[in-house]
Amino acid sequence: MNLPDWKKTSVSPDQSHHLCSGKPLYDKRFDEVLKYHAPGLAPARDASGSYHIDLMGQPVYAERYQRTFGFYDGRASVVSNGRWFHLGEHGEQIYSAHYAWTGNYQEGRCTVRSESGLYSHIDRLGQPVYDAQYHYAGDFRDGVAVVQNEAGHSTHIDRDGALIHARWFADLDVFHKGFARAQDERGWHHINRSGDALYTRRFAEVEPFYNGQARAKRFDGGLEVIDERGERMLELRPGRPTPLQTLSDDMVGFWKTQTIQAGVELGVFDALPANTAEVAQRTELAERRAMRLLYGLWELELVRPDDAERWCLTECGALLGHESPSAMAYASSVWARDHYQKWQRLPDALRAEATSEKSYFKGLSGAQVATYQRAISGYARHDYAHLPETINWREHKHVIDAGGGQGVLLAQLLTAHAHLQGTLLELPQVLGTFESPGEFSGRLRALQANLFEPWPSKADAIVLARVLHDWPDSDALRILKRARQSLHPNGKLYVIEMIRPDDKPDGSLLDLNMLVMTGGRERTHSEWTKLLTDAGFHLLETRNLPSVSDILIGAIK
Repeated sequence: MNLPDWKKTSVSPDQSHHLCSGKPLYDKRFDEVLKYHAPGLAPARDASGSYHIDLMGQPVYAERYQRTFGFYDGRASVVSNGRWFHLGEHGEQIYSAHYAWTGNYQEGRCTVRSESGLYSHIDRLGQPVYDAQYHYAGDFRDGVAVVQNEAGHSTHIDRDGALIHARWFADLDVFHKGFARAQDERGWHHINRSGDALYTRRFAEVEPFYNGQARAKRFDGGLEVIDERGERMLELRPGRPTPLQTLSDDMVGFWKTQTIQAGVELGVFDALPANTAEVAQRTELAERRAMRLLYGLWELELVRPDDAERWCLTECGALLGHESPSAMAYASSVWARDHYQKWQRLPDALRAEATSEKSYFKGLSGAQVATYQRAISGYARHDYAHLPETINWREHKHVIDAGGGQGVLLAQLLTAHAHLQGTLLELPQVLGTFESPGEFSGRLRALQANLFEPWPSKADAIVLARVLHDWPDSDALRILKRARQSLHPNGKLYVIEMIRPDDKPDGSLLDLNMLVMTGGRERTHSEWTKLLTDAGFHLLETRNLPSVSDILIGAIK
């Protein structure tokens, strides 16, 4: 008689018999059956008790038990009078000992629990593999099992019971693809076969690695995908900090500002890649202090250690080198020094009346002006990158960039549109740091100008990019009226500013920044419309830039 392949069988929906190709494998019906395992035997239970059946539904032996379980590695656990032990494939008892519980054989080893409640492993003949007994022992996988001592700490043992790495953890998993999940007093992480942590971060939960990635749950409830260095590769769900944590994080936000500035000022971002000793030497810091700063920058995800025990820049950290085109190193100095000091006077600024015609640059040294201009130029390169294609510049011949700093915006326009002529209007102290690009010879000129006085040039297009928010309404109106005088009758005015929404707080902190720094403000769409109307302009339309800015396009009424 040809018997079916046991691997192709399944348990019927009511668990009373087995199926093969959707048809009953035999006629008998049981109270319960479990799956077939090699060599083609399955646990079954009827009124007589529990036992094992073959592929024809026939008992393999005459004995009956309280419970029977599937065969693994040629052995099956059974229970008789509350005592657990293993049977062979013909129903023979493998060993004489009895236990309070037995597991399934895996890799020639089986976990058992003694009557005293302690765990250990036995071999295929039922002999103890080692002398030690544990408060818990798990199955073997790839020659390694997890055991737990009386203190509740877990470690790994090999098939002979020897400690793999002699390191104990609050909780532990078996190895999967060379790494194991482990929990210490700080949280969950991954370790290698030597018991060493793969990274310093800790999580509320971690999953095993799969092709070099694992899902991890942070303590704030956020989910992310990490690599084998513990670095975030993908944010799956943002965290949910408590109200106190949120408030506290906001109140100590200056920690981040000053830590970044310390890294910039000491040259850390220019020194990498390097190991800690090299960073200490290049920054003239004691090595232990350099390490503390590097760890702070690591927490901010600006630097990271690599496999060669060196520190490397992350994508964001690379923006903070002094040679980076982003100029964020200079922006860091602006925010952490001048702006930080002036923000401490916010209550006074809120109490005081607006000060008219007070330039931000008054009182700044030449070096401070240069630093500010480099920082603002970095933002301009990023924020105005799409301006050349957002507006139809073909309808213009001459563009004035009023208050345009180092002319970054104007250079972007002239590069993209060869027919344009450009004029940069700026204060003398700002033009002192300006260098006209050679490729625009004959097309770009820079003129000293006070925007409150008559302008020294006229054009058919005028750009005011983040200029008017420096000023209160009365002064912004004066600048707009001067712009109207310098705009050809059929020309257009382009005001690039963030438009604050009427019903949301977006941009309100920037609004406070303008108040404390210059006495200026951010404005809503209706406020911009009124300001332009009062200056003699008609608002034609508003367009968006991919950055935080909008473009208000106006024409002379």
